[in-house]
Amino acid sequence: MVWAQQYHLFGLGLLPSALIAAIPVFTVLFLLGVKRTAAWVAAVSGLGVTFLLAVTAYQMPVKAAVSAAAYGAAFGLFPICWIIFWAIALYRVTVDSGKFEIIKDSLGTLTTDARMQMLLIAFAFGAFMEGASGFGTPVAVAAAMLTGLGMSPFAASAVCLLANTAPVAFGSIGIPIVTLAGITGLPVNALAAFAGRICAPISLFIPAYLIAAMGGRRSLRAVLPAVVVCGVTFASAQFLVSNFLGPQLTDIISSLSTILALVILLRVWHPAEVEGHAGAVACKRHSLGAVLGAWMPYILLVIFVLLWGYKPVGAILNSVTFTIPWPALHNQIQRMPPVVLAPANYAAIYTVNWLSASGSACMFATLLSAALLGFTPVRFVKLLVAVAHQLIFPTLTTASVLALAFLMNYCGGTGTLGLAFAMTGVAFPFFSALLGWLGVFLTGSDTSANALFGSLQVVTATRLGLDPVLMAAANSVGGVMGKMISLQTIAVAAAATGLSVADQSKLFRFTLKHSLILASVTGLVVLFYAYVLKF
Repeated sequence: MVWAQQYHLFGLGLLPSALIAAIPVFTVLFLLGVKRTAAWVAAVSGLGVTFLLAVTAYQMPVKAAVSAAAYGAAFGLFPICWIIFWAIALYRVTVDSGKFEIIKDSLGTLTTDARMQMLLIAFAFGAFMEGASGFGTPVAVAAAMLTGLGMSPFAASAVCLLANTAPVAFGSIGIPIVTLAGITGLPVNALAAFAGRICAPISLFIPAYLIAAMGGRRSLRAVLPAVVVCGVTFASAQFLVSNFLGPQLTDIISSLSTILALVILLRVWHPAEVEGHAGAVACKRHSLGAVLGAWMPYILLVIFVLLWGYKPVGAILNSVTFTIPWPALHNQIQRMPPVVLAPANYAAIYTVNWLSASGSACMFATLLSAALLGFTPVRFVKLLVAVAHQLIFPTLTTASVLALAFLMNYCGGTGTLGLAFAMTGVAFPFFSALLGWLGVFLTGSDTSANALFGSLQVVTATRLGLDPVLMAAANSVGGVMGKMISLQTIAVAAAATGLSVADQSKLFRFTLKHSLILASVTGLVVLFYAYVLKF
C-alpha cells in the first residue's frame, strides 16, 4: 500500500509545522555547537530524533522509515565513504613512502617570501589537497608545512582557513557535488557547472583577499602580479573544468594549473622586497626526477579520473553496474501537492557502479602507486587497515547524516521546511547560500551540508519558480564559506600547528568576520545569477 506524505503536522499551520520538522537540525546544532559533542554522536542522535519525528509526527510506516534510513546509510557508505577511503589511502601512500616530504620541499624551495608561500602552499597546494583527499587534510597539511617553513601557528592556521574556501565545493574528487546529485536526483554535471559558475568569480579575488587580510594593502601591492596570476588561473580552470569535464578533477586541475603558473612567474619575477619568516627553515633541494617521482601518485590519479570520464572506457566500466529497487521504499511513498504539481510516487533506486565510481579510479591510482613505490603486500594491507581504523568514526558520521537526510526526504520533513523557506520569496537565492553556510558551520563538511539541505533547496526553488540546479549548487558554494569557522576545522588547524587554546578563540573571532563577508558575497552572486544573468 502506498503511503502519502503530509506537510502540516497535528493540524497546525506551516510555520509551527516547520519548527517541529526542524527539530533534528536543532538537535545536531545543539549537540555540536553548545554541548561540543563528537560529530558522530551528534549525527547518530540527530538520526534517532528524525526517526521518532517520522513515525510519530508524520505517521510514516515504521518499515518504510527503517528502509529510508538504511537507503541513506547505504549511499553514505557507497559511493561517498568509498571515495573518502581511497583518497586518504593515496595520501598515506605518499606520506609513508617519504615522498610527501619531497613534495613539501619542492614547494618550499620555490620562494622564501612569506606572501608567495601563502599563495603557493595555503591557496594552490591546499586546493590540490582538498581536491585529492579533502575532509580536513588540506588545512592540516598546508598549515603544518607553513609552520615548518617558519610561519607562526596563528598566521599559518588563519591563512589556510581563509584559503580553504575556493576549492571545497569540489573537494575529495568532487564528493560534495556527487552527494548533492544523489540527494536531489539532479544531474551531477549540471550541478558541477552551476557550482563552478558561482565559485569562479569568488575564486578570482580570494588570493588577493587572503593576502590583504593577513598583511594589509601594502602586502597586496607588493605581490599584485602573483595575486592576479593566481586568481585568474585558478578561477578560469575552475570554471572550464567544472562546466566541461565535471566535478571530479575541478580542484586538481585548477590547483596544478595555478602552481605551474606561479612557478613560471617566479622564473621571471620576484617581489621587490622579500618578506620572510622570523624562524624560516631551509628546505632541501631535490632533482627533477625525484620531484616528479614524488608527485607521481597524484599524476596517476589525474590520469585514472580522466580515463574514467572517457565515454568508451566508462561504457566498459558500467557494463558491471547494477541497480536495486530499494525494498519497502521504492514507489511505496507518494509525494503530494504543493511540493509537487500532482501526486507522484517517490522512487528509490540504489545504483551499484562499483567499478565506474570515482572512488574506484582513486583505488586503482593507489594500488599502482603503492606497487611503483615498492610497498610489499603486507605493508600495503597494514596501511589500509590503519586508514580504515582512522575513518571508523567519520564513516559512522557520514552514514548517519545521509540516513538522517534521506529519512527527512521520504517522511516529508524536507517538504515542510521547503514550503516554509519559500515564504522568503524573491530573497531566497541570498538565503539559499546562507543555509549552506549554516550547514557547514554545524557539520564541518560541505558533503554533510549538501546531504542535510540539498533537497530542501530543490523543494523551495520549485515552489518559487527558481532553477533548482542553481539553488542546490548555491547550497554547496555557500557552505564552503562556513568551513573556516567550523569547530572541527579549527580543531584540525590547531592540532596541526600546535595552536594554544587562547589562540584558538582568537582564530575563531578572526575568521568569523571573513566568513560572514564571503557568505554574503556568495549570496549576492547567486541573486545575480537567479534574476539577472540566467544561463
